[in-house]
Amino acid sequence: MIVIGLTGSIAMGKTTAAGILSRMGLPVHDADAAVHRLFGNGGAAVAAVGRAFPGTVRDGTVDRDALGRQVFRDPEALRRLEVIVHPMVRADSDEFLRRCARRRAPMAVLDIPLLFETGRERDCDATILVSAPAFLQAQRVLRRPGMTEQRLAEIRARQMPDREKRRRADFVVWTGLSRRETLRQLAGIVKLLRSESPRRRRGAALAKRRNPYA
Repeated sequence: MIVIGLTGSIAMGKTTAAGILSRMGLPVHDADAAVHRLFGNGGAAVAAVGRAFPGTVRDGTVDRDALGRQVFRDPEALRRLEVIVHPMVRADSDEFLRRCARRRAPMAVLDIPLLFETGRERDCDATILVSAPAFLQAQRVLRRPGMTEQRLAEIRARQMPDREKRRRADFVVWTGLSRRETLRQLAGIVKLLRSESPRRRRGAALAKRRNPYA
């Protein structure tokens, strides 16, 4: 089974790309959705987060707004949160991959916003980065409720620069044109990966290549 890591910075089009891959029949594990489950009622992270960040748990769920206020501008608090959450998300994605392997899925996708920042690319046979020009990213972000230019700058400062992600990724999908163009690029990449040997060991790096479908 070929494991594909899908990533991209805020408002680069990763959610759209994940949806396209899912509609193409590829099973997709969404790390953000896993966090929502962990923070929800009965979620495995609720108790630990409540102990580490008093006042952030209400009615048995993590209040993400309250938690965000405690960690957004506090790198040490953010690291404490990551120590709690990242291993749980990894365990959830590992179980997802085991289920895919039992079903003999030829491919599976790990949708991870911080793929390179957390070193999860080492768990993947190929990585896809979605990218767009900085001005378009800003336009998309600033349309979101509560977003400001200052907040966007702070988010960018915490993330690996897009140019560095482009350097590391096996494939770069440009999302600044249209959904149809994004589909075209992703379909070409999936076709190419399907032509790889099915015996390729999970975790072994594919030959580094730029996206020939861009």
